[in-house]
Amino acid sequence: MTKGVTTMDRFLRGLPKAELHLHIEGTLEPELLFELAARNRIPLRFGSVDELRAAYAFSDLQSFLDIYYEGARVLVTARDFHDLTAAYLERAAADGVRRAEIFFDPQTHTDRGVPIEAVVEGIAGALAEGRDRHGISSGLILCFLRHLPAEAAMATLAAALPLRHHLLGVGLDSGEAGNPPGAFADVFARARAEGLHAVAHAGEEGPADYVWEALDRLGVERIDHGVRALEDPQLIERLVSDRVPLTLCPLSNVALKVFDRLEDHPLGELLAADVMVTINSDDPAYFGGYIGDNYVAIQQALDLDRDQLIRVARNSIEAAFVDHDERQGLLGALVEYVSADHGGAA
Repeated sequence: MTKGVTTMDRFLRGLPKAELHLHIEGTLEPELLFELAARNRIPLRFGSVDELRAAYAFSDLQSFLDIYYEGARVLVTARDFHDLTAAYLERAAADGVRRAEIFFDPQTHTDRGVPIEAVVEGIAGALAEGRDRHGISSGLILCFLRHLPAEAAMATLAAALPLRHHLLGVGLDSGEAGNPPGAFADVFARARAEGLHAVAHAGEEGPADYVWEALDRLGVERIDHGVRALEDPQLIERLVSDRVPLTLCPLSNVALKVFDRLEDHPLGELLAADVMVTINSDDPAYFGGYIGDNYVAIQQALDLDRDQLIRVARNSIEAAFVDHDERQGLLGALVEYVSADHGGAA
């Protein structure tokens, strides 16, 4: 590795940033998975960590989801969710994350008989500790599984509302193909009426039309992924004029064959079009990289310059669901970091 690459790597990993697209279940590293399986006496079909890692060769989103849901079976108690979240925050802190808005999939757990209180309180407890230990502020976004009926999502929302004080917003994830976001319009209307923020996965495997649906029928404030937006020039105009953030996940997109190579990723084109793009890690235990790895990999693949990546980090802070004072503090930390590191615009 050349000195220049080493310097950029260090700079990008330390860059103060927000992570806005992170599934906490997707941070379940094989070592912790085996530990929790033993703790909860859950049999695994894999004989070793290496054998499990070897299974992380995905052909599409569904092939990933199959093993993702299987792995989640080891998460049973509040302690399990706490330990999972604490492990993620340790890694995030090392990658310069100052704000983390974390997805979780309650239906993945409640459908197995795990109480939603165990899920939420386990994660929330670790997030509170993460603020004190790592200086990471955080929020929790409840995601509905779009391959299940909207009625199930509404029931999940109702069950979660007594825990409203732990929740920042709602989202929509799982298999996108054939599952348009508009089916969940009533659920999102109820969530927004409760004062929750709204985001949704759209335009990853699904068409650009799904992005329009998420914006117009769900009332979302951010689009998760959205890489197919470039297929629709009018949609790009909408994203730019309304400053709608896209939470891009480069390594995920290649791992799931959305793009064959990182060099084909549209982040640079979207950035040039003035779309408010951010970089995130999605399900990093499965896709080979946390947020720092994503910054470094996309910089090298697209030959992005320092100021472009500073702009992406700034976008992430501006797209976060925080109040004015916290946002200004985060932006101030970014300016201070850049100024201390050989200058540069922030």
